[in-house]
Amino acid sequence: MARNKQHKPPASHARSLRTNALISAILVTVMAIVATWFLLSENQAPEPTPAPDAAPSLTTPYFVGRDTCTGCHATEVENWTQSHHDLAMQPANENTVLGDFSGAEFHYNGITSKFYRGAQDFMVETDGPTGSLQDYPIHYTFGVFPLQQYLVELPGGRLQALNIAWDARPVDQGGQRWFHLYPDEALTYQDPLHWTGAQQNWNFMCAECHSTQVEKNYDSASRSYHTTWSEIDVSCEACHGPASNHLLWAKQEPGWQQVDSNSLGLTHRFDEREGVAWRVSEATGQPVRHPARTTETEIQVCAACHSRRAQLFEDDRTGQPLMDSFLPSLLTAGDYHADGQIDGEVYVYGSFIQSKMYQAGVTCSDCHNPHSLELRAPGNGVCLQCHSAPAYDSTQHHFHSMDGAGSQCVDCHMPAKEFMVVDPRRDHSFRIPRPDQTAAMGTPNACTGCHNDQTPQWAADQLVNWYGHPPRGYQQFAGALNAARTQAPDAEYQLLALVRDTQQPAIARATAVNALGNWLNQESLQAVAQALSDDSPLVRSSAVQTLQPLPAEQRLQLIRPLLDDPEKVVRALAAEALSDIPLSALPMTDRIALGNASEEYLESQQHNADTPSAHVNLGSFYAAQGKPSQAEASFREALALDPGWLPAYINLADFYRTQNRDRDGAQVLKEGLSRLPQSADLHHSMGLLQVRQRDLESALESLERAEQLAPDNARYVYVYAVALHSAGNTAQALAVVEGGINRLGNNLSLKELRRQLESSR
Repeated sequence: MARNKQHKPPASHARSLRTNALISAILVTVMAIVATWFLLSENQAPEPTPAPDAAPSLTTPYFVGRDTCTGCHATEVENWTQSHHDLAMQPANENTVLGDFSGAEFHYNGITSKFYRGAQDFMVETDGPTGSLQDYPIHYTFGVFPLQQYLVELPGGRLQALNIAWDARPVDQGGQRWFHLYPDEALTYQDPLHWTGAQQNWNFMCAECHSTQVEKNYDSASRSYHTTWSEIDVSCEACHGPASNHLLWAKQEPGWQQVDSNSLGLTHRFDEREGVAWRVSEATGQPVRHPARTTETEIQVCAACHSRRAQLFEDDRTGQPLMDSFLPSLLTAGDYHADGQIDGEVYVYGSFIQSKMYQAGVTCSDCHNPHSLELRAPGNGVCLQCHSAPAYDSTQHHFHSMDGAGSQCVDCHMPAKEFMVVDPRRDHSFRIPRPDQTAAMGTPNACTGCHNDQTPQWAADQLVNWYGHPPRGYQQFAGALNAARTQAPDAEYQLLALVRDTQQPAIARATAVNALGNWLNQESLQAVAQALSDDSPLVRSSAVQTLQPLPAEQRLQLIRPLLDDPEKVVRALAAEALSDIPLSALPMTDRIALGNASEEYLESQQHNADTPSAHVNLGSFYAAQGKPSQAEASFREALALDPGWLPAYINLADFYRTQNRDRDGAQVLKEGLSRLPQSADLHHSMGLLQVRQRDLESALESLERAEQLAPDNARYVYVYAVALHSAGNTAQALAVVEGGINRLGNNLSLKELRRQLESSR
C-alpha cells in the first residue's frame, strides 16, 4: 500500500500563509492531508464520562450509554451487536484477540517480531522507538475483519497501532497469518510510518472514529495525552448524539414537555427516509424520490468518519453541519484519479457526493442497514429496490451471462480497490465505465479491470457496439481536472467551464476552483470570486484558499463576507486568509468579525496541537500578524514534535528570510538536509537562500540537485534554468528547459522560458 494512504482521515490542516509562491506550492504537495486506517482494539483504560449529578438540562445534553437504549430499541441493539461498529475497538483478551500469540514469529526488514503469551497479557517482542527489540503488552484489539490490528501503549498516554496485523480471512482465502501493512517498504524506527511514529498514533489518527464521545485531551506543556471515551466502541450515541434529553422525553420525566417534538430530544434524528417512496419516471425511466430529499443529516453524520478529511474542531455530535468540524479533501492526485475514481483510501463520502445517486436523493441507509451495517438486500437486490429488474438485471443491459462475472451491478458501477493489503473497498461514485477516458488520460475502468488482456480501445468499441453510442455518464469533469494536472494549454478554459457548471458535483467544482490558483487572471479571478457565494461550503472554502495570494486590500474586499459564513470551518479559513490585515485598520463591525473568526482559527490549530502541521500553521499565522517571537516558537515546536517534518524546516527558514536572518535560515536548512538529504524541497530552498547570499556557485549545485531529485517539478526546472542563464550558461539552461518540456509536455511557463532564452542568444 502506498505511503500515507491509510484508513483514518486527516486530522490536521497544514498550510503556510503568505510566504513566497514556492513555499505555498511545496506545502500543497508535502502537507497533503494524510491518514491512517487501523481497523478496530483497548488501552490505558480511560474512565467513562460520568453522567452529571445535576438534573437533566435541555441545553447541555450528555451521553448516557447504550444500556439505556436497549429497553426501547432492542431490535436495533441486536442488529448492532457483533457489527463492525460494535467490534471497532475492544480490550485484548481471550474472546477478542484473533491473532496467533503462541510464539509465532514474523520477519520484516531484518527484524524478527515474536507474538506470545505472558503471565496475563498478550505480548509482542518487536523493534521499539529506538530500533532495539523490546517486549510490549497488547492493550486493545483494533478491528475484526478482514484484518485485526493491535494497540500498544507508549509513554505519554500514547496508543500506537502495530504495522504487523493479523489476516482474519479464512485459510483458503490466504488468511490466518501475520502480515505487514507496508510489505514493499523497508520501514525503520525513524520512519513516520513505523508503528511508533506519529502517523500510527491512535489518539490523533484513529480514536475519533472508533470509540464514542472521545476527548483527545492533549497537553501541550507535557506533550502527553489523557484521552477518554464514554464507550470503547462505536455505540448508539456515536451517531445519534448524546441522548440525555431523549431519555427525558421517553420516560416523561419532569421537564420532558420542553423537549422539541420534532427532534424527540435527539441531536441527530434520522428521519429523512420516513414516508419516502421511489417511483420510476415515465419520462426518463429512472427512479425518482418522493418527496425529494431537502436535508442530508444522515449523510453528513456518516461522513464525519467515512471521509478523507481534516478535523479542525471537536465533533461533539450536537447536530452541527459537517463543515463546522471537518474539511473534506478535494479530488487531489494520489487520492483520486482525474475522473474522480478512488486511488488512495478516501472512505466513501468524497466518492458518493460525486454520484448521480447522491444528486437524486439517495442516503446511506437506502442501501445499508445503519445498525448491522449489512446491505439491505443481497447481490443485485439492493439496487433493484429502486431500479427495474427487467431493464437492468438482464443480459440486454449488462451483456454478460446471468450470475457470472460482470452480471452484478457492482462489477461495473462500483469496482473495488484493495487497501491495507487484504481489504477491498468499493468505489461509491456509481459511475458508468469509461474506457474511452482510459485511452485518453489513463484513468482506470471496470471493463479492462476484468478483461486485463484487452485494451481500453477494445472496451470502448465494445460499449458502442452494445449500446449504439459512446458512454457518457453523469460525471463530466475528468477532462478539466486532467487538463489541470497536465498543464494543458486549454486547462484554464476547461476549469472555468467546470466551476460555472452547477449541475456537476460540488467536490469537482471545488477542485477546479482550487486548480485555478495556477491561472489567476481577470477572468479566472471573477469566477473564483463568484464561488465565494456558492451554495456549497466546500466550494466556498476552496475559493477562500485560492484567493490567498491576492494583495491585502483586494483579498479583504472579497473574503470579508466569509467571516460571517454559517460554517465554522469556512470562517476559520477566511480568518487565516486575512491574518495579515491589522484589526486597527478596520471599521468596528469588520474588526469584530475578523477577531471572532481569528479566535476560531486559533482554536482549530490548538485542537491539533499534537501535530507539527498545526504549529507550522500557527507560526505562519503569527508571522503574518507581526508577532515574530510567537511565530518562531511555533515553528520550533513543530520541529520538537517531529524533527523529520519537512514543512517546518521550509517555513522556519522562510520566516528567517523575512526577518533578514538568512544565516539562521541556512542553519535550519542544513539541519533539515542532515535528516532529509533526498528532499528536493530543502535543496531548492537552500539554492534560493544561496542566491540571496550571492553564492551563485553553491546555488547552482543546490538547484541542480533539487531538479534531479524532482524532475517533474516544473518550478524547480524553471528556477534552475533561470539561474544557469544568470550565470551565463544559456545553452545549458535551454537543455534543462527542453528536458523539462519533454517530461512535462504542455507546461506553458517552461515553453515561454524557452522562447525567452532562445531570443536572448
